[in-house]
Amino acid sequence: MAPVATVSSAQAHSPGPRPSSVPGHGPVTRPDMASVGTIVWLSSELMFFAGLFAIYFTIRSVRPDLWETGTEHLNVVFAVINTSILVISSLWCQFGVAAAERGQGSRTGGLFQFRQWGMREWFVLTYIFGSIFVAGQIYEYAELVEHGLTLSSDAYGSAFYITTGFHGIHVIGGLIAFLLIIGRSFTTRRYTHRQATGAIVTSYYWHFVDVVWIALFAVIYILR
Repeated sequence: MAPVATVSSAQAHSPGPRPSSVPGHGPVTRPDMASVGTIVWLSSELMFFAGLFAIYFTIRSVRPDLWETGTEHLNVVFAVINTSILVISSLWCQFGVAAAERGQGSRTGGLFQFRQWGMREWFVLTYIFGSIFVAGQIYEYAELVEHGLTLSSDAYGSAFYITTGFHGIHVIGGLIAFLLIIGRSFTTRRYTHRQATGAIVTSYYWHFVDVVWIALFAVIYILR
């Protein structure tokens, strides 16, 4: 009876199977490194834009008279419409992420059957809306230049173009990322978890530039 008791005691104190014991899988609590890396990088980008906001408010506190004349040329109604386009694009992006998470890379029905759209279709729609926003920003720049507001006209012009221009560059970077994700969806027959991760981290970036623009819009067009 003693050997049996020893074996039973050893089994009772032996640790259970670890999450990493399953072949091909890591611990359940292990975070996705691509997502973590993207979040860390976006944190540094947040500090970069915080510096731009600091520059904007510093110049405004020193030369408030320039804001009284410079803001008269801003088309607030057009900016509201353009901002709405960018914000709506985040909604389309999130629909694409939902499709990617369920492993649906492309649509399974007709073109106008939106409920059956996959990641590719929603990301294409996001890309279109983002491109419209960039085109709208270029149009606004052209209008302001015609009114004499340029990058070198005064301190207000420099602050306006630097803050909005750097944001526009980030939006273009997001559009390039969408093209890469969309292109990869055409090169594979089966939409994998790795491809879904790429779509998810791209959505992090896109939501980030949207939130930054909402803050810029409030500062530049509302708190004039």
